[in-house]
Amino acid sequence: MEQLTQDFLRFKKMVTPIIIQILFWIGVVTSVIVGIVLIVGGVSGRAYGGGTQVFLGILWLLLGPVIARIWCEVLIVLFSINDTLTEIKNLLKKGNTETKVS
Repeated sequence: MEQLTQDFLRFKKMVTPIIIQILFWIGVVTSVIVGIVLIVGGVSGRAYGGGTQVFLGILWLLLGPVIARIWCEVLIVLFSINDTLTEIKNLLKKGNTETKVS
């Protein structure tokens, strides 16, 4: 437990990937709500029939979650790169230590 606290306080353990997953689900829920509001607003619209608004609502429903997913995946890839580079650094340090001891 103490090691986990030290890693957290020294920024060696990243919490951002968990936050990114939460933000993804918030983005999906928001996209669905906005899409539904646009569709309902377009259907109930008296001026010009609201066809464009319905179309935008459907588009928002379909593309909103996909765009949120892509953005979150890009952010997670950046953190994965950081984790991998940290592992490589640690292995290189371990290799240099073993070489010096021999």
